[in-house]
Order: sequence, then C-alpha cells, then structure tokens
Amino acid sequence: MGLRVSIIAYDGIEPIDIGATYGVLSMARRIAPEISMHVAAPAREVVMAQGLRLTADCTLEEAGPADVVLVLGGPGWVEAAGNAAILDHLKRVHAGGAVVASVCTGAMILAAAGLLDQRRATTKREIVAGETRPLDLLAARGGVEAIEARIVDDGDIVTGGGVSLGHDLTLYLIRRFVGEEAARETARILEYERAYAANGAAMADVGV
Repeated sequence: MGLRVSIIAYDGIEPIDIGATYGVLSMARRIAPEISMHVAAPAREVVMAQGLRLTADCTLEEAGPADVVLVLGGPGWVEAAGNAAILDHLKRVHAGGAVVASVCTGAMILAAAGLLDQRRATTKREIVAGETRPLDLLAARGGVEAIEARIVDDGDIVTGGGVSLGHDLTLYLIRRFVGEEAARETARILEYERAYAANGAAMADVGV
C-alpha cells in the first residue's frame, strides 16, 4: 500500500519540522519506494524561522491528491492560523477524505480551521521562559480535548507533540499506512530506534 503525503509549509515554520517530516519520508523511500511526498505552501517561496528559505514543490492550489495532509509547526503559526487560503485548503482536503495531521504547533492551525472541534489532540508543550504553552492555548480554545501526549490518533485527524517528536509522528504515519516493518526499518536507518522507543515509554500515545 502506498502513502502520498502533502506537507503544508508557510512562512515561519521551524526548519527542524521539515527534517522531521520530509526528511524521515525521504529515508523511508529507501525501504518503501511507494511512498511519495511534496511540499505545498500559499506561495512557492517560504521563509522559515531564522530566515532560511525553502522553495515549495507547489502552491496549495496546485497540490495533487494525498492520503495524508501534514501541517508543520513554528512561530509562524499565529499568522498562518489567520490565513484563509491555508484554512480553506485544510477544510477542503479533509472533506475530500484525506487524513489531516500536524506536528508541533501545526495543531493550532488545524484548530483554527475547525478541524479539532470535539476532538482529542496534542501539540507542543515545552517552552522557554515568558512563553505560553501551545498545549494550554489549545485547551483554552474550548471544544478540544487537549492531551499531553506524543501522538494522538483520532481517526481522520492525527496530531503530534512538539519539535523533534515530528520524527515520531512521521514514523507512526508510515506504520499506519505502509506497515510496521517499514516504520521499524526507517527508524533503524535513521539511527532513531532507541529514541523512538524511549519517547514511547516516556509519553502517552492516544488512539494508537
């Protein structure tokens, strides 16, 4: 079974979120070449946090069909959560049958699109001094059961925890759509086996 992933980027994403998603899928294709992925964004050029630039494969309007639409996180989420093009795209692909997933603060954008209403979800929890935990912001929205977890699988909505836990979420999606062996082998060639197991032991997985 193949897996087509559309990764949604926007100005202000964290570069690590690209590595933890696209990078993991790139490695996974060595094991399961039936996996495919592209990066879609409101505009072809994306300026990531700290100014690093990324050229998306396509705009949101040009994005092809996908089994999973995966929204990245980063400080730009605040503006992205008010971007009608992103929100409309997420509503449309979800209504069309795609699983919509997020890493880190990407969950806040899903919430802004109304996709987390009456749902269980997680997001980033660790912060620096002076910031408000995104998990607390998610809980404060009302209508969302915000859970401190590594991964929350609510069927057609899957959310992951913060930053490096994007690796875990992407491996989980590989496991769910392609199979346990592909996920395990991808973790091995990433040299992430121990970290993946340790994260699973230390944090809850809900609905997994």
